[in-house]
Amino acid sequence: MAVLETNITEYKLISKGKVRDIYEIDDDKLLLVTTDRISAFDVVMPDPIEDKGKVLNQITLFWMDMMKDLVPNHIIATNVDDYPEPLHKYKEELQDRSVLVKKAQPLPIECIVRGFITGSGWNDYQKTGEVCGHKLPENLQESEMLEKALFTPSTKADLGDHDENITLDQAADLIGEEMMRKVEKLTLDIYTRARDYAKERGILIADTKFEFGMLDGEIILIDEVLTPDSSRFWPMEGYKPGQSQPSFDKQYFRDWLVDIGFNKQPPAPNVPEDIAAQTRAKYMEAYALLTGSELEV
Repeated sequence: MAVLETNITEYKLISKGKVRDIYEIDDDKLLLVTTDRISAFDVVMPDPIEDKGKVLNQITLFWMDMMKDLVPNHIIATNVDDYPEPLHKYKEELQDRSVLVKKAQPLPIECIVRGFITGSGWNDYQKTGEVCGHKLPENLQESEMLEKALFTPSTKADLGDHDENITLDQAADLIGEEMMRKVEKLTLDIYTRARDYAKERGILIADTKFEFGMLDGEIILIDEVLTPDSSRFWPMEGYKPGQSQPSFDKQYFRDWLVDIGFNKQPPAPNVPEDIAAQTRAKYMEAYALLTGSELEV
């Protein structure tokens, strides 16, 4: 079944984001539910993409496990049977799309890393020759791989607003120089490992974003990790600099919205069945390629 939203009455809903519903279990724990909502251009669509939430949740768990020697994460439990008893009756909608996590204090920046020049980075480069304060070589082509991956943090916007790219100095002003350098290294280390792994499986990770939080004085990895929603995944087959690339992420869905003339403002249009089915297939394909197994749904 598709899950567009949840209604768990036993616990307080503290956040309903574009995709996630977050409940407060107690002073130390949260329940994160990844729904099948899909957003584009910061607008949430009225119709779900079936199983999308499971794909995002399971890909995040896959990467968190791979990176646990680099940075601890917030996961407590992933099986509903191990959740507090009042949640057991919601097992059908929660299983495989939710996690019980430690409550951390999120850092006030998004930790973005760019391995290829594309998107807003490409737009900035064309205007200034720079991306978030990083001076880049002349004559780069769109989608070209950068000689060295860039840490390009941004602010965190409220729902419906856009994140703002900031420089490293501005990030240091927000979280301190020492903390900024720590998350910069973690961001680049995680990305490099993921990029090399994915490339062996036919996927280029063009860019992605991470979220970190503080718990008991320690930096931990939180939220989603290296999913088709938080990253640009390109197929290696057919990759060619000098143009935009097809992708396993939401670009297919965004392209459909552009084709129908969506003005990027609410209310969003209904999603036709064929568009929903093809979007779902993109997510499932990304999961299969990355993990080497089919997602059981």
